[in-house]
Amino acid sequence: MQTNTVSFYSALSHAPALCRAAAILGALVLAPAMAFSQTAARQVMAQQRVQQNAAPLELTLKQAVQIALRQNPSVQIALLNLAESRRQSGIALSQLLPQAEFNLSDRAVRANVQASIGLNIPGVPKAVGPFQVFQTGADFSAPIFDLSLWRRWQAARQGIASASAQSLSVRQQIVLLVVSQYLSALRAGAEIGASESRVNLAQALYNQTSDMEKNGVATSVDVLRANVELQNEKQALLVAQTDQQVALYGLAQLLNVPPLRQITLTDQMTFFETPKVSMDQSIADAYKSRPEIQQLMAQRRSLKYDEEADSESRLPALDFTGDYEQQGLSSSTIIPTYVYQAGITIPIFTGGRIHNEIARDRIELRKIDHILQNEKNEVALQVETAAARLESARHQVKVADLGAQLAQEEVQQSRDRFKAGVVDNIEVIAAQSALARADENQIAALYEYNQSRADLAHAIGRIEMLYDK
Repeated sequence: MQTNTVSFYSALSHAPALCRAAAILGALVLAPAMAFSQTAARQVMAQQRVQQNAAPLELTLKQAVQIALRQNPSVQIALLNLAESRRQSGIALSQLLPQAEFNLSDRAVRANVQASIGLNIPGVPKAVGPFQVFQTGADFSAPIFDLSLWRRWQAARQGIASASAQSLSVRQQIVLLVVSQYLSALRAGAEIGASESRVNLAQALYNQTSDMEKNGVATSVDVLRANVELQNEKQALLVAQTDQQVALYGLAQLLNVPPLRQITLTDQMTFFETPKVSMDQSIADAYKSRPEIQQLMAQRRSLKYDEEADSESRLPALDFTGDYEQQGLSSSTIIPTYVYQAGITIPIFTGGRIHNEIARDRIELRKIDHILQNEKNEVALQVETAAARLESARHQVKVADLGAQLAQEEVQQSRDRFKAGVVDNIEVIAAQSALARADENQIAALYEYNQSRADLAHAIGRIEMLYDK
């Protein structure tokens, strides 16, 4: 930086005076901007280093779910929608309550008398004014009997129930996503452990084969075959490591934590017996607990109240209005004035508006009935599918555990046979390949079991209770 500054001023000394002045002015203008941009860049780099060097975020599955429910943007937006529905209900309620407003005016009035009465009367002036009118006071109104307003408020209250169910649905969906992502990361971690074990096993076979080749017991083809197997296992290890990192990135996004923050998972995928699922009871519980169904039922109730409101708009409506004011030609001459009145409004002819509004509401009710029935069918299918997968996964875990145990024994026996010179290492490599498949089956079965358990809890509507309590 110092060398560049010296060369800059050296060049200035040989330039014309005007050019030197322009260059100095440009340097004075650009220097603060360059300094600001460099400072901002250093701050960004420093923040990234802080994120990278921060202590790893150690998470159990329960902690990951709790953080997501606090920080995930979708959950926060659902809560805001719920708050908005409460305000909308308050607006509907305000229509049932008295209204009052204060006014203050000072007017100059000039009126055409003949135009107002439609006659030209001799002796009556054509116009009066201008004169001042000062007025201050309050206007008020209150509905006394209007069933349609009452039904609108009841419909708005069902909007709160619908938004609450929607918020719960979003929460349960986020919990399911977090659990699935956490399990995916655990699965990738288990695959890393299994791959590392197979790499060590392949390395040991390669070393053994190389030693046996030196002693004339094995051939160069055996060494080459063992080396190919070793490289294949190293490749599988790299893939597993990448899968785990990608899964952790996805989990960080769901938790809404800085993407450069390192995450460490402290739970492990385990197998534990669960009670046998009663299909009928599970489906009945799902109908009661699933927020999607509760949301549709709240929407149906809201539509029913809208239909009643439109139907009851044919009934007379009684209201009370009035004003109490101080009025005069000036503020010093004001006297109290007031108007109180009660009125009844009876719709006689609305051009078919009310009839069409009721017909529209009934069409919406039929639509929501179809949607509700379809949603119930989907929920029942989800429960049945998740229960079937859970039952299958329970058996897969037991079979995979036995397969992994047998594959370990096969590898050990084949290595002993190869060491004794009975067979070449083709048998050993085949046994190691079988062990790799058995490890993958064991990890996949355990992952499928835990994922099916989460899917069943979500299908019944109890996933947040299972993983957040």
